[in-house]
Amino acid sequence: MNRQICLATNNKGKLREYREILAPMGFVIYSPKDLNIDLDVEENGKDYRENSYLKALAFSKLVPFPVLADDSGLEILALNNFPGLHSSRFADSCGGYPQAYEEIFSRLKGKDRSARFRCCICFLENTTAKPLYFEGLCPGYILEKPSGDHGFGYDPIFHSEEADIDFGLADEETKNKYSHRFKAIQKLKLYFAIG
Repeated sequence: MNRQICLATNNKGKLREYREILAPMGFVIYSPKDLNIDLDVEENGKDYRENSYLKALAFSKLVPFPVLADDSGLEILALNNFPGLHSSRFADSCGGYPQAYEEIFSRLKGKDRSARFRCCICFLENTTAKPLYFEGLCPGYILEKPSGDHGFGYDPIFHSEEADIDFGLADEETKNKYSHRFKAIQKLKLYFAIG
């Protein structure tokens, strides 16, 4: 039996990643666009957990089934975990990801390039349910220049230590084994399996 869930994002890359990981378990993942919902939630929480909850709650008020929302970001250790919570907005402020890459390269000159992707998923059964959180980390470092054109967001400038590959060169199957989102989703899957 298929279980319907709304994923609170219209990011095509993120939507594809969730579907590839959860569809084999019998989940049908709808995006807001699939449901004719046009909602832009202000992400003004103090951390990833708050932002994911704000999105989940807003969409939970509009759909008759559970909602998944996540917040994620790239954290560069030498830059005090910047851009972190503001990863997407930072790219927008630069005029797009290619320009954001160049700004990051400039800020990292002569500094340690250690970095990680962080993801926090909020699962909300309904508006009155207790939110459940699942987190994942993907350690690595920032490359000297973009590599490949696979993935999305900051993938082309990130080397995954565990996968030992530049995410911009990794196919979806490889990335899905090591990504921060995959790790968070694995914890969610475990919850579904024992719940």
